[in-house]
Amino acid sequence: MQTEQRIVPTTKQLAYQDWEFGLFLHFGLRTYYEGYADFDERPMTPSAFNPAGLDCEQWIRTAKEAGMRYAVLTAKHHDGFSNWPSKYSDFTVEASPWKEGKGDVVREHVDACRKYGIKPGLYYSPYDGSADFYTQDAKAYDDYFVNQITELLTEYGEIDILWFDGCGSEDHTYDWNRIIGEIRRLQPGILIFNMGDPDFRWIGNEDGVAPIPCWNETDATDFSIFTEEKERLGSRLWLPAECDVQMRNNRISWFYSDEDEHMVKSVDELMGLYYLSVGRGSNLLLNIGPDREGLLPGKDAEHLARFGEEIRRRFGHPIATLAECEQNGLEWRYVAKEPHLLDHLVIQEDLTGGERVIAFRVSVITAKSRKAVTVYEGRNIGHKAIVRIPAINVAGVVVEVTEWNGDPVIRELSFHYSGDAATSPILGYKG
Repeated sequence: MQTEQRIVPTTKQLAYQDWEFGLFLHFGLRTYYEGYADFDERPMTPSAFNPAGLDCEQWIRTAKEAGMRYAVLTAKHHDGFSNWPSKYSDFTVEASPWKEGKGDVVREHVDACRKYGIKPGLYYSPYDGSADFYTQDAKAYDDYFVNQITELLTEYGEIDILWFDGCGSEDHTYDWNRIIGEIRRLQPGILIFNMGDPDFRWIGNEDGVAPIPCWNETDATDFSIFTEEKERLGSRLWLPAECDVQMRNNRISWFYSDEDEHMVKSVDELMGLYYLSVGRGSNLLLNIGPDREGLLPGKDAEHLARFGEEIRRRFGHPIATLAECEQNGLEWRYVAKEPHLLDHLVIQEDLTGGERVIAFRVSVITAKSRKAVTVYEGRNIGHKAIVRIPAINVAGVVVEVTEWNGDPVIRELSFHYSGDAATSPILGYKG
């Protein structure tokens, strides 16, 4: 097959794809207004914001123990409430009774991330319901936008992710050249999500599900949950995908609610989302809304911990890896020392030079007949493809690239047997 000019990732994009699993934290003034929905017209006052037991270390420690590598906090959501004492708004933590107006949630979040070795990210809604000049004076609003972003990117050290949410901005035009220019000047290594000059993109739904295939190259991004229109990029770019999804199956809000604890996803459902996101080459950003004390709710934190344990149980102890395989052209063959049960393969492509695998096939060498039988055919591998098959006793496995663009390089290949999910003490937990 002819090799076309290839789009390749930056070093930071490759690092981001290796992070794989992150914590989304929706927390702010809306936390204190039960049932408050996006673009709700009910007034809110900073006097309601008072997380007396705020413990960002509890958030990040829990994320770390679950195997997460990054954490994104809502510095400012659509309502416009700033989780830091911004000089450019009166609608901030400074106007609240919390710590007598001297608190800073962004500061505590970033400090906790650094303490536990988690990459800090900040969500910033370009739309701001508290700014009455948002629709009246585009230049004044761009000034406000730049001023607030400048605070976030100069007062808290290195920030790894700036997460822009397109909701509310469907019909608004920002001076992206100016805004992005300032962001890149202030923090050249930052990763921007989905808008302006993105480094990674939204998968296009809030269900945590990546499609098949999930390519790393694209010429458009899905803009927001409220429109089917895509934002055209002008050329094809390397933009790895991220799946964002809630821990609770609440269709109204990503923030904490007293009414939806029964909607916390089971570990079984969370594992399904892991296969449908990370297992398809996308990152998974799982949201938990801290409660009104400023803590991750107990049931959410417990299910997250068990989710992390189950990921490690299934994939933490491979039977064999790429080191035990022999490569012959576009075929990688593993021969077991003794036949064993197999129910998963994890394949990773080396993406340094771009994405090359278009399709691949997995065959097992049966334990009795020693015959090669095809058990799986897949599309792209990308950062990671988790192949799940019914348990079978094998004497070996053959992975073959069947369609490609350039010479494929397999970065890692591992073979696993996790056993029947029904016997897992983690999945069997009734919480």
